[in-house]
Amino acid sequence: MATNDALTATEHIHHEVAQQQQRGVMVTKTEDFGTDLTTLNLGPTHPATHGIFQNILQMDGEKIISGVPTIGYIHRAFEKIAERRPFYQITPLTDRMNYCSSPINNMGWHMTVEKLLGVEVPKRAQYIRVIMMELARIADHLVCNGILGVDTGAFSGFLYLFEERENIYEIYEEVCGSRLTTNMGRVGGMERDMSPVALEKLRTWLKRFPAVMREFQNLFDRNRIFMDRTINVGPISAERALNYGFTGPNLRAAGVDYDVRVMNPYSSYQDFDFEIPVGTNGDTYDRYLVRNEEIWQSLRIINQALENLPEGPYHADAPHYYLPPKQEVYRNMEALIYHFKIIMGEIDAPVGEVYHSVEGGNGELGFYLISDGGRTPYRLHFRRPCYIYYQAYPEMVVGSTLSDAIITLSSMNVIAGELDA
Repeated sequence: MATNDALTATEHIHHEVAQQQQRGVMVTKTEDFGTDLTTLNLGPTHPATHGIFQNILQMDGEKIISGVPTIGYIHRAFEKIAERRPFYQITPLTDRMNYCSSPINNMGWHMTVEKLLGVEVPKRAQYIRVIMMELARIADHLVCNGILGVDTGAFSGFLYLFEERENIYEIYEEVCGSRLTTNMGRVGGMERDMSPVALEKLRTWLKRFPAVMREFQNLFDRNRIFMDRTINVGPISAERALNYGFTGPNLRAAGVDYDVRVMNPYSSYQDFDFEIPVGTNGDTYDRYLVRNEEIWQSLRIINQALENLPEGPYHADAPHYYLPPKQEVYRNMEALIYHFKIIMGEIDAPVGEVYHSVEGGNGELGFYLISDGGRTPYRLHFRRPCYIYYQAYPEMVVGSTLSDAIITLSSMNVIAGELDA
């Protein structure tokens, strides 16, 4: 005889499943459930969740019959903080969203402000930005696919790739002095030009990395255990992905060739020859393959940018918004005045409303900025791709086992810092 509490729990599960059926989510019929259902907290502190977020799963044995995602555990109110910060001081906030590819966040924010200010960035600065953003994309995908290997029980590939991520961070450090949260560049261009040491480190890495990447793919691409763990696991159709608002590798794995770099080129991406890899099934294996191929395409872009790197200035002639070199501040009164006014946030921005997006490591990263003519944003909203596609996670894991749910979450590359910004 079931207790009243057990009956209440069962009724709650049936109600939740009925709601998901109304939303179009494919779930097992409620009459197929037994009364011995289990509520499982996957997170917020479980190491397999890859971040501080929670999924409340209803399990019939090993089978997931419904799930409810919960976020907000590390919400830091970046959008509201930004409304009390001068524009250039917002850059460190963007670092802490998708911290696996923070230079892309930095550049996206700078381009948004430049669109508001009407600043034209020199070609050399645009190419340097492309190099840094593509290095960040590679680093992001290395993290995702390396850890996907760990979650399927293969640790060696993770070690191969993380060594290369460290080498990318060495290049970051030479360019801007930082590694993980880079605060790279400035509104109007780059903080400094690429030094001969940075260029040499980049060229050395470009020669070394392809062999390591091929070795990683040889370990996984046709590995029977890895394929059995990932093929037809966590699939989503192109139609459902578009309905949810997917972008980035997760959308392209479902067969939709949408890429912001091609659809709305920025920072001279129209100058480069590269392809958009797409999948067919939208499952975990396709997401893995798409990210691998995007790494090779990013290498193509970096090689082209390095070979054709233009001469000229590495920042715009915008003294009201671009910090002057420190040596000029010490000996030039005009530079000292501009430095003081920018640091103290005493320069008003023009009135305007702009949106700018870039192709982030996880998808379309957008910045919606409203300025009322003051020294800080009147309103700022981050379009965070993780926040959008994570909503589909319960639908993608219903009917699968718990081990499949872990793999699916890993392949989606949900970054908690971006999810909860």
